[in-house]
Amino acid sequence: MWDSVVPVDIDHRAPDGEIRARMEVRSVGALRVSSARSTAVTLRRTERLVRKDEEPSLFLSLQVTGTSMGAQNGRECVVGPGEFAVFRSNAPYTLLFDEGVDHHFLRLPLSALALPDRLIRDTTTLTFGAGDPLARLAYTYFTQLARSDELHRSDRAEAVLAPSVELLRAALASRHADAATAKEPMEATLALRITHYIREHLVEPDLSAARIAAAHSISVRHLYTVLSRAGISLGDWIRARRLEACKRELAGAAGQVRTVAAIGRSWGFVNAAHFSKVFKDAYGLSPRAWRDRHHRCG
Repeated sequence: MWDSVVPVDIDHRAPDGEIRARMEVRSVGALRVSSARSTAVTLRRTERLVRKDEEPSLFLSLQVTGTSMGAQNGRECVVGPGEFAVFRSNAPYTLLFDEGVDHHFLRLPLSALALPDRLIRDTTTLTFGAGDPLARLAYTYFTQLARSDELHRSDRAEAVLAPSVELLRAALASRHADAATAKEPMEATLALRITHYIREHLVEPDLSAARIAAAHSISVRHLYTVLSRAGISLGDWIRARRLEACKRELAGAAGQVRTVAAIGRSWGFVNAAHFSKVFKDAYGLSPRAWRDRHHRCG
């Protein structure tokens, strides 16, 4: 099972002697994606296995719950929930899961990343944590990629390969602090980082083009240029995401205990009349009618 991602030697260490493991493996072009849960285990990528490696790859390990430890190149790292680390398949490494495995794993050929060998060596066995905005974005993106059954069934799954490569390149290059190497992937992932920032701040009514641009150290003009290339109209995109959130809340438990205006305000619609108008324009019903119809049906 483990060999379907990266061939390793396995030492199961279940405290009660009962081994339990479950893994799902998918491929998106050259990207191999898997999700795994298991009792305590140690995984060793040995010299013998390295010598058999026909396609050197980067192995991305995303921690969902608990903690794990990794060792490679004479370094060790401890990875907690919401964090990740990377390891090279063409050098020995050890992964210790004393608390069991609750992980997403991704494998991507080193050739696809096209990064200098030194940068790859220097960024393996480091903890990419929530304190780094780009690492946080990468964790969220790759976790959603691993979990999305709908995406993997879609005939458009291959479309995520290029942005996946660029996002990982940007995360590694920025951590290495190599400005020249980081410039290209950072620019390539700018639209993705901007939309991630907007999603994180949708509830704030003062979310503006100037604030978004400042958060990414770019001009407002460049912000609009980047989003236009991605086919995004900033105002329309923000309004659509806020309306989607309001629609979900009105149809859910919040719709039974909070007023329509309060739900609108919580997602940046400070004017109740404006909220009602744009909601009806988008969905053909007023927010009150949508809430009442949904709860009558429920």
